[in-house]
Amino acid sequence: MTRPLKSILPKRRSTRRSARLFCLVVGAGGEGVGVAAPKWVFVRRWLAEVGVRRGMEGAKFSIVIPYRRRLDNIRVVFQSLTEQTMDPSEFEVVIGAIEYSEGFVRLCQEFTDRLTITTVMGEGEWNVCRARNLAMRQVTGQIIVILDADMAIPPRLLERLSSEYFTQGREICVLGRAAGYDDMLSKSDIPSASALPSGHYRELLSELERNGGVVEDLRDDLEDPALPWTLVWGGLVALPAALVARHGLTFDEGFTGWGAEDQEFGYRIQAAGIPIELARDIYGLHMPHDRDIAFQDEFSKVNERYFLTKWPSLGVESWQRFTWHEANLIYRDIEEEVTRCAGESGRMLGVAWGTVEGNKVLVVGAVLDEDHTLIGQEVPAIFDGTMPREVLPLAGFALPYDDLQFQECHVMPPVYCLRERYREAVLAEASRVAGRVVPEHGGT
Repeated sequence: MTRPLKSILPKRRSTRRSARLFCLVVGAGGEGVGVAAPKWVFVRRWLAEVGVRRGMEGAKFSIVIPYRRRLDNIRVVFQSLTEQTMDPSEFEVVIGAIEYSEGFVRLCQEFTDRLTITTVMGEGEWNVCRARNLAMRQVTGQIIVILDADMAIPPRLLERLSSEYFTQGREICVLGRAAGYDDMLSKSDIPSASALPSGHYRELLSELERNGGVVEDLRDDLEDPALPWTLVWGGLVALPAALVARHGLTFDEGFTGWGAEDQEFGYRIQAAGIPIELARDIYGLHMPHDRDIAFQDEFSKVNERYFLTKWPSLGVESWQRFTWHEANLIYRDIEEEVTRCAGESGRMLGVAWGTVEGNKVLVVGAVLDEDHTLIGQEVPAIFDGTMPREVLPLAGFALPYDDLQFQECHVMPPVYCLRERYREAVLAEASRVAGRVVPEHGGT
């Protein structure tokens, strides 16, 4: 038996903001949507049957926040949203929560007289991409602002986005900044936002605003980044909902743990031809929380390899090998060097693998045309049969393969044509994935 909607939804307070709270529950299979109540009550397809959210249609902004077990931090985030100078009727808050928490529901209810909050709750292991997607599928606003549950924002942030970045229907992706992420304003030994009063964060934001609202960022060093997608960090990103729908720009839930999911999201944004702009005056204050650096390092490697497997390209492997900052500084040089060693414009370096007498063998430094087809018969002749099992347009700086996955790696002459720094990077990666490295024709 399900309870009537009126007994599940919190009573609306009579305020000028006329705000509401909706809590939805999504089953593990994602098939049904229901109103969240104790005992995981499901009222399926209620959104299609009850027009309770129609009042928010036409909102300017939808604030999307992924959430799990950050009650103290998200309280401060909610507080910062209540202090926005933009009229509250012009924005909604949509939470994707990977848990059902009565404490969190009670927290949302504290803000229903000031904010319109929709929470979509799902079960399972934490996955920030899934949490964001749960929320993004429920937005009604014209502009989606992706915000971390640890990011308090200054009062004029939404107003700035509206008046300075998304005027006249501009179709861009705006990247915000994070003050405090590298412990510039808050100490890493503070376990959570509860260790400091909320006024502490309000005062820090006020101080930033008095200083011009510009937060220094490592990305500022890159006046003309060669790989803009590498600058995308999901803690504060804004883009039109129409672009998200048009290009299918949800997050890839194949990423697990931590790392690389934001850059892959940015990669698809850039591939869709959407300009990526780093804003100087759009920022949030990152609040402290527990961090497991070993966990981050472990999953970062796994996720980077997943990214490269999904999008094998010179840009992605350069980002993985040389770090995001350095890759942006040297990528154009990398492109020229790889083209030079491939022989001419329109050609590129690639890798191929197949079998030789039953053993897996890799070749790096193969030359490919623009269709990623091998040029010549030299590489196919190495393998049993007529063609390799796989050909990828990678120079070999980073490879989507496991350690010692191959018996041998044959290194073709174009690799030795590369300048020392790039050549050594390819040879090091070849040694990682193969038990034996074999120079071919002119290699030393």
